[in-house]
Amino acid sequence: MSERKPHPSDLSDEQWALIDPVITVWKDRHRSVSGHQGAYAMREIVNAILYQSRTGCQWAYLPHDLPPKSATYYYFAVWRDDGIDQVIHELLRCQVRERARRLEDPTLVVLDTQSVHAAAGVPASTTGRDPAKRAPGRKRGPAVDVLGLVVAVTVLAASTHDNAAGLALLDQVAESAGGTVCKALVDQGFKNQVAAHGTRLGIDVETVERNPQDKGFVPQPKRWRVEQTYGTLILHRRLVRDYEHRPSSSASRVYWGRSRTPGPARACRRRHGR
Repeated sequence: MSERKPHPSDLSDEQWALIDPVITVWKDRHRSVSGHQGAYAMREIVNAILYQSRTGCQWAYLPHDLPPKSATYYYFAVWRDDGIDQVIHELLRCQVRERARRLEDPTLVVLDTQSVHAAAGVPASTTGRDPAKRAPGRKRGPAVDVLGLVVAVTVLAASTHDNAAGLALLDQVAESAGGTVCKALVDQGFKNQVAAHGTRLGIDVETVERNPQDKGFVPQPKRWRVEQTYGTLILHRRLVRDYEHRPSSSASRVYWGRSRTPGPARACRRRHGR
């Protein structure tokens, strides 16, 4: 492959060194029968995914100096289905927490939901209208730690009640955070059903109530971190609106987008052999 002028979204050598072992291990487990290694370098595939995430371009509009739609989408989809996007994100999240002198896995998470408009062409069967926010599209629900790093993501139709997102997030948190999470903060949109489910999982769900005298947006202690995460994700134009046909692809975009933010990108190297 000839040298090309780098795009601003490209991984640096240091950043690629962090995730290269994860992808190499995956590649070794998925060797082709013929032994062919593929026509494109894995680093360039990741660069193409990150380019699209940041710019929001359509698959067919990827620059000619990056791998084409066929190759890029293939790996995006297979890594989504195999959970490689989550493995990479978890690797970086744990390293950032260590740099902040915290344990790798959190003990407290913040749950929230965000309704986003769906683009034309997104299947109507996976979308709906949020009656409270009057937004047609999908409901994106992240669980973040006190640093604003994503621990879990669920994507549902916007018409789905916050309880459904809360139940799904608690299940993911209990499974992915190594059983260390013992408390979750939620807003008043989550009802008693979420708290009861948390109790069954050993997670104390606490509702942080808004002061009725507050006007406009007033940051709530610890819960404001999820708002910060939304602000970071919105830098990626692919996440401004939901363009994905599958909700699982929308969740994958969140993991890729958060992995590419400055904190995880500068994480020290460790646990890369997972």
